[in-house]
Amino acid sequence: MPKRSSKKSKPTDLNQLARAIVDEATDESAHREEPTLEVCRQKNPAAVALGKLGGKKGGPARARKLSPEQRKAIAEKAARARWEKKS
Repeated sequence: MPKRSSKKSKPTDLNQLARAIVDEATDESAHREEPTLEVCRQKNPAAVALGKLGGKKGGPARARKLSPEQRKAIAEKAARARWEKKS
């Protein structure tokens, strides 16, 4: 089986593909910097704090509301989903 080239795969979006083709043809890809993941994924600290608060309160409150049979059914469904993923 022939080895694949080590270049990045082509984008599936037509606009991104066109840009990649033009960059490759004009050799501008070496001069352009792509934004890093850290820059793209900055989170608002206030929103993060609120999310943590809701998660800490919501899980135990839901557990108190459910009957033992309902909790067991939810746990079994989650376990089945985890095992099906592995196979």
